[in-house]
Amino acid sequence: MLLGIFSGMLLTLVIQTNGVLAKNTSPLMASWVAHGVGALGALLLIMLISRWGKTQQPQRGRPAWFYYLGGFSGAMTVILSTFTLNGGVPLSSVIALGLVGQVVFSIFSDSFGILGSIQRRITWVDSLVILLVTTGSLLIVFDLTGH
Repeated sequence: MLLGIFSGMLLTLVIQTNGVLAKNTSPLMASWVAHGVGALGALLLIMLISRWGKTQQPQRGRPAWFYYLGGFSGAMTVILSTFTLNGGVPLSSVIALGLVGQVVFSIFSDSFGILGSIQRRITWVDSLVILLVTTGSLLIVFDLTGH
């Protein structure tokens, strides 16, 4: 759970830094830089880990071609969030709206087993989660917190 929270913190940092980069260049350039630096970082980690001999993974077969397109959604996330951020929407609102999208799509994905996720029925608790996350996000977006 802590890794998930840390991941969310990193995502916020990524959106903020890419927003500044896009403001001074373009959203497309910010996406290229973010993914280029990410690719170099991943390559460095692969090289470091391979020195320790821990890269041997059991072969499980080749995934379908569309699984390799995950980076496209990451690139679109960077581009769309930088457009939103540079359009005058505060960082907290961009993150809140992104959270709503993540929760809604993940519950939808779970209910249909999209891309190999474990299929499960949507429950009233899931609906409550969507309602609460959306309500909290709207409080942030429309600055209804009273500050």
